[in-house]
Amino acid sequence: MGWSDAYNYLRNGAAKLGGAEAPRTDQGLPLGARIGSVIQLQQSPLLRAAGDGSLITLPDAGDTRIVAVSQIRLKQSGGLYRYYLDTGDRESKEKFLQVYQDAQGQVAEVMYCTQLARVIPETVEDQEAYMGLAGAGLGDRSYTLWREQLGDVGLDEADLDLVFGERDGVDYWRDAGDPNAEFVTPFSGTETRLDDASGRTGLRQEMYFMPYVRELRGGGNEYLLITTEIINSVNGDASKRGIHVDFVIGIPVEQQRVVIQ
Repeated sequence: MGWSDAYNYLRNGAAKLGGAEAPRTDQGLPLGARIGSVIQLQQSPLLRAAGDGSLITLPDAGDTRIVAVSQIRLKQSGGLYRYYLDTGDRESKEKFLQVYQDAQGQVAEVMYCTQLARVIPETVEDQEAYMGLAGAGLGDRSYTLWREQLGDVGLDEADLDLVFGERDGVDYWRDAGDPNAEFVTPFSGTETRLDDASGRTGLRQEMYFMPYVRELRGGGNEYLLITTEIINSVNGDASKRGIHVDFVIGIPVEQQRVVIQ
C-alpha cells in the first residue's frame, strides 16, 4: 500500500481488518525512514545557529524516534516529507525533520524544524491574509517577527536579547519567486500524516505555505516557515476540523549529519 491510497485505508479500511495485521504504509520514504525509526542527528549546526541568535529549539534527549511521517503534496515538482519527533498533539510543540526530494528522486535538502508559535485566525479577513487570497499577506516580500510577539512562547529576556539585541524585530525575506516582486502566491497542497505504521491513525489537512529566510550573525541561514493549515479530518473523522497558522523555525543540516535506522 502506498501514499496514494494510504489515507483511504486510514479512513475506511482499519475497522474492516480488525485484529488482522495491516500492511505498512510508511515504506519507500527518503533516507529509509519509517515510523519507529531512530534518528541520529549531529547537533553542531543547530548549536552554532543557536549561538548566532536563532530561535531554533534544540532536540531533547528523548527526541530520537520518528513518531509520525507525512507527505506534503504541493503543486510543484519533487516531494516534501516530514518526519515527526513530536507531533505537538499533547500540549507540546512540533519537532520534525523536513526532507525535500527533487524530481529525479534525490534528496536535495534536509532541515531540522521546531514550532515557534501557533495562532488561530479570528476573522475571515485574517484567514484570507494568512492564505494570501487577496494578493497580500502570506506571500509578501518580507515578514517581520516582533519581539513582543514572542512573549508567550517560553523565551526569557536573555534569549530575546540574544535574538533581537537592541532591535524590536527581525526581518525575514521570502525564499520563493521573484525576490523583487511585492507578492508571490503561496504554495498550496495537502498534507497526509500517518501516526502508525499501518495507517490506522493520522490526519489530513490543506496547507498554504511560504518559506522566509534571514541570515544569522555567523553567516548561516535560519528559515521561518509560515503555514496555514485547514484540518479536514483526524483519524478519518471529518467532524474534527479546524484552522490554525503555524510559525516554524528551520535550520538546514547536511545529509551526512543525519543517520536514520
